[in-house]
Amino acid sequence: MRRLLKGNEAVIHGALAAGCRAYFGYPITPASEIAETAALLMPPAGGIFLQAESEIGAIQMVYGASSAGVRAMSASSGPGISLMQEGISYCAGAELPCVIVDIMRGGPGLGNIGPEQSDYLQMVKGGGHGNYRAIVLAPNSVQEMCDLTIHAFALADRYRNPAFVLADGVLGQMMEAVELPEPLTSLPEKPWAVTAEAITRRNLISSIYLDHEELEAHIQKLEQKYREVEQRECMWQESSCEDADILLVGYGIMSRVSRSAVEMARGQGIHAGLLRPITLYPFPSKRLHQLAGKAYTVIVVELSNGQLLEDVRLAVNGVTPVQLLNRTGGMIPTAEDIVTVIKKTERECVGNYA
Repeated sequence: MRRLLKGNEAVIHGALAAGCRAYFGYPITPASEIAETAALLMPPAGGIFLQAESEIGAIQMVYGASSAGVRAMSASSGPGISLMQEGISYCAGAELPCVIVDIMRGGPGLGNIGPEQSDYLQMVKGGGHGNYRAIVLAPNSVQEMCDLTIHAFALADRYRNPAFVLADGVLGQMMEAVELPEPLTSLPEKPWAVTAEAITRRNLISSIYLDHEELEAHIQKLEQKYREVEQRECMWQESSCEDADILLVGYGIMSRVSRSAVEMARGQGIHAGLLRPITLYPFPSKRLHQLAGKAYTVIVVELSNGQLLEDVRLAVNGVTPVQLLNRTGGMIPTAEDIVTVIKKTERECVGNYA
């Protein structure tokens, strides 16, 4: 069945199809429709919606529901996600699967409600205290807001780890047709959870390891899990990369604008291409390195002050120059803006290699 939905609404349709039956959150623009849709649809599906007193309370409720084996989630925007960081670290330390959706707005501080991608480092590099990583998925359409939410629940359960759906304010608010998926008919067993069954009383959900050696062993166990995630779960999309002399890298809404720019540049005889990371953690470093080695230059297109740029430079590792095309504060470069930079870069590259 196809429905015309906002990206924020599509998140909850995906969550319900994935078997999520507990939503705890606090409304904040531009993510508020996620909570509103959860309030409307969770109870009729046999689930729970609870507007917490704060984002701090919401993530602790997610912790509790996940401990009982329930697929649980929350959502917010930058300021609210900041308040959740301690609880997210607890979830990672206790190896509790959960899904958190971040619809990014302008910052720092209260900033504004315009779209940005400035929560990248906060999500991809941890955000909270301690040695942990969160899986991070970056949709670029309303359909993917639904589909990647479902995938986030699958990954969270598979690795017993928090998973993020990270989207900018444009994707949260825009409307597109969505093919609604069929609900899952079965969910994975969770023998580690604490439920009403007496046998589960021996289970212990905790992130506290007071013995130093035990904590080190636990951290090493988590690291092994993250290495497995990096080897098995990397996702990306390529557009016109087979002969790209100029390679764009962008995610979220900027991948769509960049794809239009690539098509425009190709129409003018310029061999441009686009690598779009779908998983921001794990990052498609190996493939980016391969493609960058064939290009004159890499252009990172993002709505932040160069946060994605850091991972791109690490992946490229000096095989070709990397430059930044960015806007902040809610401003978005157009495809024409990107083409202007592509053409200027091509002229410089042809001159250097003449």
